[in-house]
Amino acid sequence: MSDVANNTKNSSLTAGAEISEPSENEILRQRKEKLQRLRKEERYDPYAVEKWDRRDTLSETRERYERLRPDEAARDAEVHTAGRLMTLRRQGKATFADLADEGGRIQLYFQINEVGEENYNFLKKWVDTGDWIGVTGYPCRTRRGELTILVTGFKLLCKALRPLPEKWHGFTDPELRYRQRYTDLIANPEVREVFRKRAKVIASFRKTLEDHGTLEVETPTLSILAGGAAAKPFKSRHNALGLDMYLRIAPELYLKRLVVGMMGRVYEIGKNFRNEGIDTMHNPEFTMMEVYWAYADYEDMMNLTEELIRDAAKAVGSLKIQWQDVELDLEQPFRRVTMLDFVKEHTGVDFRVVTSDEEARKIAAEKGLEAELKGNESRFAVLNLMFEAFCERRITNPTFVIGHPTEISPLSKRDPENPDYTRRFELFICGKELANAFSELNDPLDQRARFEEQLKKREAGDDEAHDFDEDFINAIEMGLPPTGGLGIGIDRLVMFLTNSRSIRDVILFPTMKPKS
Repeated sequence: MSDVANNTKNSSLTAGAEISEPSENEILRQRKEKLQRLRKEERYDPYAVEKWDRRDTLSETRERYERLRPDEAARDAEVHTAGRLMTLRRQGKATFADLADEGGRIQLYFQINEVGEENYNFLKKWVDTGDWIGVTGYPCRTRRGELTILVTGFKLLCKALRPLPEKWHGFTDPELRYRQRYTDLIANPEVREVFRKRAKVIASFRKTLEDHGTLEVETPTLSILAGGAAAKPFKSRHNALGLDMYLRIAPELYLKRLVVGMMGRVYEIGKNFRNEGIDTMHNPEFTMMEVYWAYADYEDMMNLTEELIRDAAKAVGSLKIQWQDVELDLEQPFRRVTMLDFVKEHTGVDFRVVTSDEEARKIAAEKGLEAELKGNESRFAVLNLMFEAFCERRITNPTFVIGHPTEISPLSKRDPENPDYTRRFELFICGKELANAFSELNDPLDQRARFEEQLKKREAGDDEAHDFDEDFINAIEMGLPPTGGLGIGIDRLVMFLTNSRSIRDVILFPTMKPKS
């Protein structure tokens, strides 16, 4: 049986070829004309095909017939499959092709004696790379070892009018890949694998949480107030109600209402929206998982976070992962360190003995942060500024930073031993925040006072200050039991677990500015 191991490239990509290729627009024009001729001459409309009985995926076919030896065929085993033609290599009375589907790729072998002269001529005249076809045939292995389907019948299921990206020597421009994700997925199978792993991460989260008796729920994406985080929301208008409304920045306050309502343990995986800049770690629309457990605290949430991340890593590969040039071992216990200790460790400043706001601002200015100061920061705000400036980027291995100032944690329970700080943590990996969690504030009087303080900041021009949510106050006045809450950024976790450089690489359709 013939082998084509040395003839697997399109002629347009042959090294040293000097024949100029037609432009994409010219190919589009030619294929539109071919489609019209196909409809007229053959009375065949490829877009009218409604169904094809695909009994075998290509990965299943490969697995099932991997046992075949060179020059061996399984003529008693008929394969019914379908996919997109990635290459076509015509050789007189025989044609070789590469067929791809969502999970695999396999060689096809068309012989005029097997498919018949009329069908073979149809293939030669009307079928192009990029077209979708349904195929029947039997598996065989060529003399040089290529697993192949010897085609006995086929049907053109859909005609592609635009050429495959191989025509342009690959599809690698990042901006074009994000804008035309459909083409990116066709051209780069490793991109499809990233999104399969993303699905496995989410499935793993669901399994772990459900194993802990946690109920998945859905809360509003559109609401009158945008609460649950310090972020600027997207504003919209409900015409029928005559109300300004907001896309949610976090589901936190609704989920805690459910704990008040005796739902016990709840979680939600869904979209959040924040009207902020776009960079390698931020997209205005992103996916979060938030979980709330009655009768738990932030230490329970730390333990749960480690479990969730380890389970997700095992679901897509190994606990030892590579992210860019860093090797991470997720099997090791995650470090736990207070913000106060971390800042002292990396700056030499002990904010436990800094007693005035003015002194704190002076220290920050001496450390080179004068341009970052507005002149009215408290010593607690300066502590956080110092952490962000000097500590975050120094974190490589997974680290829980705990004990955030109460001033910047309006929804977190105070530390009873030091009420200026809270029972809160953020998880950082490679300098990037991945999770945020609290022992949830359930004192309605304290919560009201903190909302009022946030309201003053908003009135002073802070667009990210928390809204005053009177109904949430009403809810916890009904009684919120001791509760631990956790939020994990799904997109960022997937970045780490798939060694993706940018958040856009793990979001199928990232936010893009329209082309001018």
